[in-house]
Amino acid sequence: MVNSLKKHNFRAQQVYSASSFLVAVSCLSLMVTGCSQKTAVNPPANSNSASQVVSSNQNPEKSNAVRLGYQKGGIIPISRQRGNLERQLSAQNIQVEWTGPFDRCATLLAALNGNRADIGGCGDIPTISGIASGQPLCIGSVQRPQPDSLSSAILVRGDSSIRKPADLVGKKVAVNQGGAGEYLLLKVLETENIPKEKVQRVYLSPNDAAPALYQGSVDGWAVWEPYISIAELEHQARRITTTHPAPTYGIMVVRSDAAKDNPVAVKSALTALSQDGEWLNQHSDAAADFMVKELKVSEAVAKQATKNRGPESYVFPNADDIGKLQKTADWLLEQKILPKRVDIAASVCPLGTTAAR
Repeated sequence: MVNSLKKHNFRAQQVYSASSFLVAVSCLSLMVTGCSQKTAVNPPANSNSASQVVSSNQNPEKSNAVRLGYQKGGIIPISRQRGNLERQLSAQNIQVEWTGPFDRCATLLAALNGNRADIGGCGDIPTISGIASGQPLCIGSVQRPQPDSLSSAILVRGDSSIRKPADLVGKKVAVNQGGAGEYLLLKVLETENIPKEKVQRVYLSPNDAAPALYQGSVDGWAVWEPYISIAELEHQARRITTTHPAPTYGIMVVRSDAAKDNPVAVKSALTALSQDGEWLNQHSDAAADFMVKELKVSEAVAKQATKNRGPESYVFPNADDIGKLQKTADWLLEQKILPKRVDIAASVCPLGTTAAR
């Protein structure tokens, strides 16, 4: 949980050598071989990875139920609090169930893969990696990149001598393996013409990366909101990057069988999530209040994180979105992060929503 970011009882992780960059796309040890990296920290088992099913039915009928898995943060837990999605789908005779919270994308994707959820919000990097590894996933709706968003950053301690990405050479940076943090670090290094082998990636979940940074076990941390605002406002951390050099898509990931067997419920849920996002974009104070209740963070953290994240606007992907996601997937393949090429167009859920618009 995000609250555990405030704890300082960091448990030392065992360092191992590896000849390849392993991308973990689920907590079931589904990995793909990737770019060369000599030192990493084995990601620890996390007690927060187990999900709690809010409603009782684990195996809903195809035609009348949809299960939404949620992380701590994002639009889905806010939709759960607001209640509009549930009312809207109930009017269509569709039962809504909530599964979570999950601590990160890897555990959420594992729930989708294990038929414990039908829809979940995640980033494009772990989603593409999951599809490449053979997980039964498809792309339902997308949040387009926001170039000016401050929702991701590389952080250092307030008293650190590190001032810019070039200062990371020879340093250790905590990242989530195969996820948004690692992608951010790699793209920053690429943009700055810094060989990736010159910066040591330390694979830690956010809950372990935070105390590792504060206690000096690592020199930097590539992460996203609301962890950024907690680190800045409550632990005097400092960002050395502003906007992302290659802004990423948000993805509403769908279990493939749910999209195939229950397309009406899935499409209705995705549409309602988009409408909740648009409502929140017009009510930023409400969005911050929801974050306070969901994450148990301070009002100051919630307001800054909401501002840094920017609009929550999910749409069904069009041809341009598919083309941009394909470029990302091809870059991951070039970096030897993926074991095979992912056909993004073929990975869009068969909901009859894709159009060249």
